[in-house]
Amino acid sequence: MTVHFVGAGPGAADLITLRAASLLSAADVVLYPGTYIDEQVLSHCRERADLVDTQELDLDRITAVMVEADAAGRDVVRLTSGDPSLYSALHEQTRRLDAAGVTWDVTPGVPAYAAAAAIVGRELTVPLVAQSVVLTRTQARSTAMPDRESLAAFAGTGATLVLHLAITRTRELMDELAPHYGDDCPVAVVSRASQAEELVLHGTVATIAGLVEEAGLRQAAVILVGAALAPDHQRSDAESYLYSPERIARKERLR
Repeated sequence: MTVHFVGAGPGAADLITLRAASLLSAADVVLYPGTYIDEQVLSHCRERADLVDTQELDLDRITAVMVEADAAGRDVVRLTSGDPSLYSALHEQTRRLDAAGVTWDVTPGVPAYAAAAAIVGRELTVPLVAQSVVLTRTQARSTAMPDRESLAAFAGTGATLVLHLAITRTRELMDELAPHYGDDCPVAVVSRASQAEELVLHGTVATIAGLVEEAGLRQAAVILVGAALAPDHQRSDAESYLYSPERIARKERLR
């Protein structure tokens, strides 16, 4: 038997992969984080599957459920919100499964930041504006961040920033980013992306904290920061070389 770690995507039932849907439809036991995943995604599970909400369980208890189910010959899916490669505790759980001699695999999902970018209709890497995306979080009631991964260090690059697990600290984070990005830099906040409760806020480094506080957002939100979010870029030459007439003409000359 194999424990399947499956990315559940941002929330909408039709934003999971075909493989994820197939694994859910065959699973006997499905563990899911109830804080982030709702009934839409769980509708892919078969009727008699045991559904285990893990939001009140520690890692040892979560692992015990998976190990016990595996030992009983039951198919197990461990759902994660978004994609398992980001903030899913995949490493901690698979390390425990390895120690227990349980095999496992991973099925990717649509990450929350990608869903957020799609909802606001923005590319995060605009030529000559920003060609890098930093996916990071901040420390509040969570594991300490490595010293070398300070927000200021990332902000100094001017890259598009994607802040996870940070919505309750929006005001202090914007104060930290202002010297690097400027008060007028565009910011978008997407809460519960693709779910029925979806909320999108558009503002700037100077204004977004007030909007977040007015909306009362406390969790399940992604913050996007950077010049790439601007609706219209001032540089008319900010276009991809890959599709430029120059590249096509050069390619023709080299034939």
